[in-house]
Amino acid sequence: MEVGSRSMVDKIQTIVIKHAREAYVSQEYLNENWQKWGFFSCPDYNKCVEEYDAFEALIKKLVPDVRLLPKDEESGLDSIYTHDSVKFTEKGAIILNMGKNARKNEPKAMKVYLESIGVPILGEITGEGTVEGGDVLWLEDNRVAIGRGYRTNDEGIRQFKELVKDLVDEVIVVPMPHGNNEEECLHLMSVISPIDKDLAVVYSRYMPVFFRQMLIKKGIKLIEVIDDEYMPLGCNVLTIEPRKVVLLKGNPDIKKKLLNEGVEVHEYEGQHISLPGNGGATCMTAPLLRIKN
Repeated sequence: MEVGSRSMVDKIQTIVIKHAREAYVSQEYLNENWQKWGFFSCPDYNKCVEEYDAFEALIKKLVPDVRLLPKDEESGLDSIYTHDSVKFTEKGAIILNMGKNARKNEPKAMKVYLESIGVPILGEITGEGTVEGGDVLWLEDNRVAIGRGYRTNDEGIRQFKELVKDLVDEVIVVPMPHGNNEEECLHLMSVISPIDKDLAVVYSRYMPVFFRQMLIKKGIKLIEVIDDEYMPLGCNVLTIEPRKVVLLKGNPDIKKKLLNEGVEVHEYEGQHISLPGNGGATCMTAPLLRIKN
């Protein structure tokens, strides 16, 4: 099976998602587990299924090949966020190792599924090393940036560097801030979403100065997310292809700014599938294959 996704903006050909039905199981399961998983509130199961049905339909409208990750008894609520357990390269998948202990079984389930559909495995992050997909940002000049924070550690970055040494010219380590607390999921992609080779949505308040300056020096125009739209996931924008994106409904300021840049914006309802678990469209999708237009 063809695989390769070392870009954040090239056209998505194949994508892996997991329906809320398979991740959330039932209202009883949500009632028992939402606090344990660190959700802000308990989702309504029926509304989650309804919202995800619409989200899946939208993704299928925009992406030719959509693959559905099956239910796994050892994975929990966060498994709806398929982006975090794997990264794809043209040589195969890199199976990651989660920094959040409750998510430790997700990479194993992802590996089993990928092998079942013929995706080669390039390698795995193992032992004390941790890397989560939301901390790995492919850059357009054959480089990759990795956020070093509570979810991705030095040993994980060392292992990742070894796995991609023949694929990328440089690995840029970006120190992440503490944020509100150690349990809060603050990934590198919590503060930046590339929209095109020369355009990105950012939340500069949490962005290291050197990294922000590097992007500007590379000629990337930064669209700033206002404070009121950071927690509603205004910075979590999934790029389907250059200047065509999916955004959580309820972020009018960033939507207007994107439209002003000629970006085609598709919105989805995510009051129950995105906000309680703090995961937007990018979090809920793992692009397996991106192709250049």
